[in-house]
Amino acid sequence: MVKKRENDAFIRCDNSRPAPPLVIRQGRVIDPVNSIDRVAQVICTEGKIFGVVDEVPAEFADAPAIDAAGKWVVPGLVDMHVHLREPGREDKETIATGTRAAAAGGFTAVACMPNTQPALDEESKIRYVIQRGENCPSRIYPVGAITKGLEGEELAPIGEMVHAGARAVSDDGKSVARTNIMRNALNYSKSFNIPVICHCEDTAISQKGHINEGVFSTHIGIRGIPTIAEEIVVARDLLLAEYTGARIHIAHVSTAGSVRLVREAKARGVNVTAETCPHYVALIDEDIGRYDTNKKMNPPLRTDRDRTAVIAGVTDNTIDVVASDHAPHVPEEKDVEFEAAAFGVIGLETSLGVILTFMVHKGLLSPLQMVERMSVAPNRILGLGGGFLSRGACADITIIDPQAPWSVDARNFYSKSRNTAFEGMKLQGYASGTIVGGRAVFNRKV
Repeated sequence: MVKKRENDAFIRCDNSRPAPPLVIRQGRVIDPVNSIDRVAQVICTEGKIFGVVDEVPAEFADAPAIDAAGKWVVPGLVDMHVHLREPGREDKETIATGTRAAAAGGFTAVACMPNTQPALDEESKIRYVIQRGENCPSRIYPVGAITKGLEGEELAPIGEMVHAGARAVSDDGKSVARTNIMRNALNYSKSFNIPVICHCEDTAISQKGHINEGVFSTHIGIRGIPTIAEEIVVARDLLLAEYTGARIHIAHVSTAGSVRLVREAKARGVNVTAETCPHYVALIDEDIGRYDTNKKMNPPLRTDRDRTAVIAGVTDNTIDVVASDHAPHVPEEKDVEFEAAAFGVIGLETSLGVILTFMVHKGLLSPLQMVERMSVAPNRILGLGGGFLSRGACADITIIDPQAPWSVDARNFYSKSRNTAFEGMKLQGYASGTIVGGRAVFNRKV
């Protein structure tokens, strides 16, 4: 069991002064951008990468060091789909608790979705999130709303939000139902070279559903959400992106049909990227069992056929990113009848372990590919300028113990919420250290 312990070390990121030198010794350095996969030393100074070297230069011989023998040293992981709930639902999560969970999960940065209360739909709200994230253990990149109030009727001031620091726009949690509004958003986004992150759901079809529509939903007597509720909107948004030439990113892909649609669109040259989540790789609808509300999410867990297709999509790079869709809820929203329970599960502290266990250790994804999906691609898509360990790059680094066995116990999470879909599951591998700007912001003591 990975325990949250008194001596687990967090520090506040004080950006007012340069970080002192730091040497990470004898780790397996995995950097897809620079084609590095070997045991080496990583040297950081003044918050930047000084170099990846075989021997530590004399000038750094006495610098503070981290022993990474037997571990992986990779560019900092980025989760580009996280709900931090602040402002408005600080009872579920806050920027402070969410970034602690992120750092404990190995994420040096997160992109937070705009469906807060109120929604992040104007410049001042984007600035609020950025200010609240200062000196937190993980970097925060806000995603602005596509439409005012996420109501789908009028475009939010996208340009002002981008200038304030928004890295993308999305009405996540809702699809933009009016095609003309979505077309306008895509056209406008091109002016700022940002992706439009698409939650794909036709609510006229999914309405009042709770799990995947199929044999299992019929067996347990719960109204289902058919796969076409996702796929119809995926197809529409891909066609709009093809027509406008805009960049789109399909969020939380869960069906075989969506994977096929994205693959075909990429082959045609559509400017599309896509993500899936660890729960769609590891679980299927039947894992809900006797109405486990902590496995209720939107889109829902699908069939084994869908899971197989999603895994293939991650493997062949049809799906560019693995993101958690971290969605914290208070107990009273989950400890109820299945139909009344809220959609969503947390994932910041389990994502890495699940992908290592279900993909890397099974030979479905190489360590280099895993770093590509969880660091390089989200950095590239959001324009963050990281995802590699080149000299002069920002020293955001994740240290991974790939073999460490542990059991998921939500009581030990740093997140404010406990609604994990993986409670009690035995996993192999976790983040043992997280470094942001050359400072070790989290060091796991187990």
